[in-house]
Amino acid sequence: MKEPLVSISCITYNHGPYIRRAMEGFLSQKTDFPFEILIHDDASTDDTQEILREYEARYPELIRPIYRKENQYSKGICNVSGAFNFPRARGKYIAMCEGDDYWTDDRKLQTQVSYMETHPECSMTFHSAKIISEGKTFVRREIRPYRESRQVPAEEVINKPYNYPTASLVFKAELGKQLPDWYHECPIGDVPVHIFMAAHGSVYYFDRPMSVYRLGAADSWTTSMLKGDEEARRNKNLKHLADLTRMYEAFDRDTEGRYHEAVAQALLREDFLTKLNLREFGAVLEPENRKYVRELPQPQRFLLDLEARCPALYEGLRQIYYKLRR
Repeated sequence: MKEPLVSISCITYNHGPYIRRAMEGFLSQKTDFPFEILIHDDASTDDTQEILREYEARYPELIRPIYRKENQYSKGICNVSGAFNFPRARGKYIAMCEGDDYWTDDRKLQTQVSYMETHPECSMTFHSAKIISEGKTFVRREIRPYRESRQVPAEEVINKPYNYPTASLVFKAELGKQLPDWYHECPIGDVPVHIFMAAHGSVYYFDRPMSVYRLGAADSWTTSMLKGDEEARRNKNLKHLADLTRMYEAFDRDTEGRYHEAVAQALLREDFLTKLNLREFGAVLEPENRKYVRELPQPQRFLLDLEARCPALYEGLRQIYYKLRR
């Protein structure tokens, strides 16, 4: 087999209900180049490893798995992809997709890699995504950071109103193997990748939904942030904000303040989003936060105002909504 041009990095943990969909998305890709599939299963306790072994037996030339017996995340290794998949990537590019998300466009890899091959200055590409919700909350139906395909300046990547779908990322493997300590120490793996890539090349966005983000899947980071009583959730959100603050400040130092204003604005937005997650509506609706409220999708702004002013009505409508979805 020829050396792969792309290494697909997939991390899994208790993704038994979802992993087949992810694997089929990888295998469906129509490309004029070879690729490999790097799997890191972090000691799943369901049937994820059993399913992955089925695929490995069918496609041994494509799939390179690691099956853990001990959970690495619980041992303090926050970014498993960067610790175990990126270093062994043989491709020129790394494409990300966690085991509970999946790709929906069989030309996704070809589209992104073709652009990067003809734009060698480009360090990362990404695209929009559809959303599937597993949880009990009102959510928007898509992650669409911009309304047209275009290059995104570094300052905008650093200080962005919306996150980028992890399953949309394709970036240079050589940079993925040079990620600094502040990446490895941050419990959120995608944001450090975004800003590091933006500081080391151009970034391009495709306004085309080529993947699905699964919100609220069991054992996901998002779900874990919502578990526990009010005090536990508050502590988790405040720790998350502190972790991101340290990461942004380390990035600011590493880049010698070149993007300092964008970093400062990003931290203000993260503080707002933390207050929003904690339902601190008095602080959220303060005048200095109006610009961040305006960034929210219109339905979310309506629901925010409804929950802040009429919480009982909001909860009643939420319950009706989920009864209709069943």
